[in-house]
Amino acid sequence: MKKYTLAVSALLLFAISNADAQFRKYSNEFLNIGAGARAMGMGSAQVATVNDATAGYWNPAGLTNVKDHPLVTAMHAEYFAGIGKYDYAALAIPSSNKKRTIGISFLRFAVDDIMNTLYLVEPDGSINYNNIKSFSSADYAFLLSYAQQLKQTDKKNISFGFNAKIIHRKVGQFATAWGFGIDAGLQIQTKKARFGIVGRDLTTTFNAWSFTFSERDKEKLYLTKNDIPVKSTELTAPRLILGAAYDFNLTKSLVLTGEANFNLTFDGKRNTLLATNPVSVDPNLGFELSVKNVFFLRTGIYNFQKALKDGDTVNQKKVWIYQPGIGAGFKLGDVKIDYAYNNLANQSNPLYTHVFSLSLNLQNKKKKTN
Repeated sequence: MKKYTLAVSALLLFAISNADAQFRKYSNEFLNIGAGARAMGMGSAQVATVNDATAGYWNPAGLTNVKDHPLVTAMHAEYFAGIGKYDYAALAIPSSNKKRTIGISFLRFAVDDIMNTLYLVEPDGSINYNNIKSFSSADYAFLLSYAQQLKQTDKKNISFGFNAKIIHRKVGQFATAWGFGIDAGLQIQTKKARFGIVGRDLTTTFNAWSFTFSERDKEKLYLTKNDIPVKSTELTAPRLILGAAYDFNLTKSLVLTGEANFNLTFDGKRNTLLATNPVSVDPNLGFELSVKNVFFLRTGIYNFQKALKDGDTVNQKKVWIYQPGIGAGFKLGDVKIDYAYNNLANQSNPLYTHVFSLSLNLQNKKKKTN
């Protein structure tokens, strides 16, 4: 009891102690897209119930639910009509005593074939399309996770985990960044209720940017009145995510799981459901209906914001908007396939995308002999 109480206290104190520091509010946003179609179909409400390889992303403590065999998960999604491509893969490897689990996760979000028009216009004012070249802007993250079970009884399971993450960002040949950060989480499970807490970017995750421009590039940027960037460091402020979930046994074969998450940021007012200075709270709400633990239906809402009402240019009235998500999945033996249909914008200005993920239990099947 003292161990996990101390862990929760440490997460809270660390985030609060950094509340007055100056950080960029929106940094490394590609790490907030999500992981796994199950989660994205449930509105990204996961920290309390996640129990597979994606726990390395959502709550590393949940990796202890992978006990018997290694589990691998992969996901692919495309955004903005295929302009942005997002790939995710994770592997969870349990120890022989089933009390510890190691996780490895990889994320990539990229926009390819961006046109570089820096030299489109020749010095004499003519346009030369042969001077157009393409480049890619890509963000990478590598997470190494460790989870350990702190307590296990018939009525309660308590586990703790943390991530060490390396971030690499690259914009063509012009800019590169390297970063490092730490996440930590706790998960408490009873027969029907589950609770989770995650501290993200506890070390104030940083990106150290460096830029490479030739003298010709710098001259062109100067003549076109563009700033010439120099080396800089971008910091991501710590945040806490609290989660609670409950299982409702509707029938012997139907189980409805509901989960609520609360994202707490400490860098001043944000456009969230609860906005104060310095703490803002952004909730996520998700549901999953399990049919014999084989077929699953999901829905969720998240990212509540205030925005101007569509078409109201006179009164400038603001209304609450949110992002919805729906999904489904089925499990057949050691294989699980999940699907989510997500809106990247809001319900009044939709921008939908399809998300697929595959999970495979790497079980060694030994042949039986007479």
